[in-house]
Amino acid sequence: MERVQVKLEFLFRSSQTIIYQFLTTPSCLVRWFCEGVDINGKTYTFTWSGADENADLVESVENEKLRFVWEDAEEGEFLEFNLSKSQLTGETLVEVIDYCDSDEVKETQQLWESQFAAMKKEMGGG
Repeated sequence: MERVQVKLEFLFRSSQTIIYQFLTTPSCLVRWFCEGVDINGKTYTFTWSGADENADLVESVENEKLRFVWEDAEEGEFLEFNLSKSQLTGETLVEVIDYCDSDEVKETQQLWESQFAAMKKEMGGG
């Protein structure tokens, strides 16, 4: 199955600093992204339904960018979050870049929409 890149954008009324915390701190990640997370150096171990998945934080620019590489990722694949301020509305734009099989694009988009809706709810409407 061919692997494809999926890019999505989400607008938040919260600051880049708050969103960055929700993307990097265990106490925030468990509120919207996973059931558990353990950080050892630059390796994040995420837990879903009792199964662990490891990702290395390979790039981090505070309040602007995070790039993870899953330990079982295919060559060149990553999970990236880019944060920027919309000059038009003053809101924070979060771009997520992920990869999936070509027949799972819709499901991947729906998953991220659901995850970011949960994040916004946890932020108080964010």
